[in-house]
Amino acid sequence: MSNNNLYNLDLERGVLCSIIFDGKLFEEVSAILKSKDFYMPFHQEVFKSMERLSQKDMPIDDIFLKEELEKIGKFEEDMFLELISASPVEAVSLYSKEIKDKSIKRELIHFSNEIKKEVLENIESQAIETVEEIQVKLFDISTQNSGGDFKDSLEVTSSTLEWIKEQQKKQNKLVTGLDTGFADLNKKTSGFGAGDLIILAARPAMGKTAFALNIATNVLNQNKGVAIFSLEMGCEQLMLRMLAASSNIPLQSIRTGNLDEREWSVFSQYADRIAKQKLFIDDNGNATIHTVRAKLRKLKASQPELSLAIIDYLQLMQGSNSERHLAVAEISRGLKMLARELQIPIIALSQLNRGLENRPDKRPMMSDIRESGAIEQDADVIMFVYRDDVYKMREARQKAKEKEASGEKPTQNEEFIEKEIEDTEIIIGKQRNGPIGTIELQFNKAYTRFESKAIAVEEYSIQETEFVANSDMPFIG
Repeated sequence: MSNNNLYNLDLERGVLCSIIFDGKLFEEVSAILKSKDFYMPFHQEVFKSMERLSQKDMPIDDIFLKEELEKIGKFEEDMFLELISASPVEAVSLYSKEIKDKSIKRELIHFSNEIKKEVLENIESQAIETVEEIQVKLFDISTQNSGGDFKDSLEVTSSTLEWIKEQQKKQNKLVTGLDTGFADLNKKTSGFGAGDLIILAARPAMGKTAFALNIATNVLNQNKGVAIFSLEMGCEQLMLRMLAASSNIPLQSIRTGNLDEREWSVFSQYADRIAKQKLFIDDNGNATIHTVRAKLRKLKASQPELSLAIIDYLQLMQGSNSERHLAVAEISRGLKMLARELQIPIIALSQLNRGLENRPDKRPMMSDIRESGAIEQDADVIMFVYRDDVYKMREARQKAKEKEASGEKPTQNEEFIEKEIEDTEIIIGKQRNGPIGTIELQFNKAYTRFESKAIAVEEYSIQETEFVANSDMPFIG
């Protein structure tokens, strides 16, 4: 690469000279360039001096600029005369962007040399650690040097009208985003929007992973792609749950392999079906925002059908900051920016604080989310999974233990009979572009499947299940 591609001193002098002749241009140039973007050290000092004059609301001309440079001992008469005698440029914004482009190229060359040095000098370090450091640095370069101009009202209005026209073409008028497969949830959200960060939170055993997997299955059944980052469960465990929910075969039967001939036939057909779908699972358990970003970018480039990503769960992700609340803030912001970049919704599962279990009403609120501040700010939608029967069962068991310890027997009224299908509330605590409220579902524990009440009241049995090889798999919900 020639030096002309890496720097142009005449261009730098032209832009700086233009500012000296018209100080008002500094605001336009400083929105694009930083002092480090200039190749010549003296030009860097000139731009820094211009910044100080601007901050003090003083004129940016040759007289004040000379005084400012002399104060810090950076004035060089020959270079300064060369600068003020240069020819100002008319398209100062255009030329500033060209200087920025050359600055990025220099930074990338410098970075490539750093990579080579890092690899050769730290042979004992793990390659994955080096790769993550490289990804962090590249992300910094891309974000620090990326910038966009304002969009005027004509451009915004035109793009908005195009978006509305696209929605009119859709057969389902209620769903403008990604169809979740749950009719009542679609009514509240109009589907999950491209670029949305959705937080799905609950206490343990409420079924947040099962609910996320049900949504994933429904999206897969629309011939769309789904990526899952599982930091807690292995990919086989996730697949067992998805197959149980789809095939109407109890999860426990699948886990133990206790299937009769008909069940094996149905199970095999559903397994073959899902094997052909665009499902991608990463279960290595050491995800960071940088690895998630790199993997999803690569996957989206190779699989344009990718329409949803799920992170299970957010608090298990690692951040670069040692302070946990700052690390979570970095992760939630990173996920939101990634969703916008890839134009897909990202569902991030989240744990809730244990403190809510000390309240009489244990329905979760946004303040119950661990490290809730940054998450609440970045999320477009925050949903909670709540099953009251889980707490009723715990209380009944605790009372039974206490009575047993005292030699008493619980009365019939005190006994709680565990249900196979439990009432569930999906509580929408925040929705940036829609209403909040509660959606009533039921949870079929045998199949780890959430269902609308109309479906849940029906009796499912494997004998009634018919699989048609050429038909679409049914929606869950």
